[in-house]
Amino acid sequence: MCLKLCCWFPCKCCRAEDSSEHFSDRGIPILSRLKMRTETDGFRVNFIPQRFRRNNRPRADSNTSATDGHTSPTKEEKPQHVVLTYEQILEAKRLCEAGELLIKREEHLFGEIKKSESLTHHEEEVNKLAADRSALKGLVLQTLGFSFSLEEVSSNALTSAVKAVNQEEDQDHQWIKRDGNPPAWRPSSWMALHDSTLRSLVEERMDNPSMPPAEQAGQSSLQLDIRAMGRQLKDDLLQVVNMVKGCYPPEMDICNFYARLYHQTSSARLRKIADFGLGDKDCMYLLLWVNEHYPKILQKPELANEIDIESLGKLLPEELLKPLEEQYLTKQQEELTKYIGRVLEEAKKKWNDGEEPTRVDDCFVSPVSYDIIQLINGMVTSAEKVVGDLQKAQSITCQLKDLMQRFNSFQNDIMKQKKPNTLPAMKANLGCIEQFRDVLSKKKHLFTDDVQKNCLLVLTDMKQSAHAYLLKAVHERLKSHYRKLGTTDWLNRPLFEKLLVDIAKEIQDLQGSIESCHQELLGQLHQEVTAEYVKRLLKGNVKLKDRELQLKAYTTAKNNAESLHDLFVKMGSKEDWLKDILTKIAEVLKLQDLPAIQMHVASLGTEYPDLSEKHVSALLKLKTNLTKADRKTVKDILSDTRDPQSGAVNRGSEDGVRTFFSKVQVK
Repeated sequence: MCLKLCCWFPCKCCRAEDSSEHFSDRGIPILSRLKMRTETDGFRVNFIPQRFRRNNRPRADSNTSATDGHTSPTKEEKPQHVVLTYEQILEAKRLCEAGELLIKREEHLFGEIKKSESLTHHEEEVNKLAADRSALKGLVLQTLGFSFSLEEVSSNALTSAVKAVNQEEDQDHQWIKRDGNPPAWRPSSWMALHDSTLRSLVEERMDNPSMPPAEQAGQSSLQLDIRAMGRQLKDDLLQVVNMVKGCYPPEMDICNFYARLYHQTSSARLRKIADFGLGDKDCMYLLLWVNEHYPKILQKPELANEIDIESLGKLLPEELLKPLEEQYLTKQQEELTKYIGRVLEEAKKKWNDGEEPTRVDDCFVSPVSYDIIQLINGMVTSAEKVVGDLQKAQSITCQLKDLMQRFNSFQNDIMKQKKPNTLPAMKANLGCIEQFRDVLSKKKHLFTDDVQKNCLLVLTDMKQSAHAYLLKAVHERLKSHYRKLGTTDWLNRPLFEKLLVDIAKEIQDLQGSIESCHQELLGQLHQEVTAEYVKRLLKGNVKLKDRELQLKAYTTAKNNAESLHDLFVKMGSKEDWLKDILTKIAEVLKLQDLPAIQMHVASLGTEYPDLSEKHVSALLKLKTNLTKADRKTVKDILSDTRDPQSGAVNRGSEDGVRTFFSKVQVK
């Protein structure tokens, strides 16, 4: 029997409870405030030992003394202890104890009474038991309903209610194992009632958040509702982990149970919202909540350690998410295209109005690339959070190739019209091209492979066009010096120094783009001047009839190579390898032994796969003392170093192998 005898004999379900419950809030024993009854007042079981009962009076010879007309108790006499009634136990919220009492009464009525004995004579007791069970069930469910209001019920009361539910569940299982007829209330299914009560509690709290968020400008009522729902979910789950969890046994896994309830309730409400046509802003907010805010709540350390997040899955099914994602991504794609178009139009207007690009540290810069890159980075990053998938977010850049083509067309328009601000605009564009290439190469995650590849091709074409435009005028002004290269005057007069002076002046005039772009442009000029030098030399305008002239040509070419290299390196070029080309060509002019010439040409052909037989033939024709047969012998050795199928070098194709002679046209 689960009877509390002045708190001296607690039952097993009460022993674990806080001993402070033996006292009221004011510290006065509960029993002193409760109605006392004898065991004749209804069906009560009294385990007080016989010697403690009132009718055990002291013997006549006991020593007594009178004080103020009252008899003083003897040593054998003990104070009377009264059994709590069922109603008093309920009042004290000892739900587990009350439940155990009812189970013992149930066992007495339906278990101890023989099957053959009719319960007719016990009908009043059965009805009273059913009524008491109903009262207990109501109080248990009420206590569960206050799970988030521990100011209404103590945590000990909630703990006791949970124990009562488990006791009933155990008793249901006991009756299933028996052959006899169970009471009408079995199975009681209190665990199912527990679950449905918590489900109703969660639904009510999500429908009526305790702290609705204050209205914010620009937020729709739907967004405010979702925010309120999210705040309630977060606060309640934290309370489950921090407070409610301690009232449940570990095997009930109450944190995951509540997490599933809140997940299912939120999902049901969001499904209803998603079924209606949403505006673009509401659509984005809903997706952001599903894919970003909700997962972040569950990933809080306090919750992540208690909740199996993976088992919950997505708040919305794919069939509802897909159309919302398509609506959002289409809108983002349109916005990105519109914004980029606006940036390009603004740049074009400034150029048409004759404005020069802004100067920063003596370099012309354009905001086009910076603005577009910021747009792309911001919108793709934001889209990834909203849809929860990087690949889907990348799709908003699918129109970027066409936008790059518009940028290319804008550059072509600049080159076609000779305006005072044309050169500054082209130098500024070089910086834009480089910045676009950097973001496409270093932030690949923002783009699909196809978009990245196609945009890089457009940018490569733009850079080559810009270099060609800026260097074309330079070569025009240097043409008079180029004509004298590889001639008798070149061999006999110090003409090359004048070329170097003018090259230095042209390099100064080319400045105005950002440093890295200027260095790249300078390297291109270095290559083109070197190619022009070789081209003029291979024209054959000078005839080297003997050893003396060939040595003189070697010395001149070698000195020119060193002077040209020194100038460009001083100006910032990094193309050191170009010096070796001129030096090796000069070596061929110096060599007299045919096998040595063969080995040198073979080495040159191995290092530069684009060296053709036409180039070798033109070079050897400068040495007029070589016969046609000698030239053929040397050209044959070049052929032997090539793959007969592809013309490639026998050592195989290598990444980073430089080409040079393909830029030198010979007849």
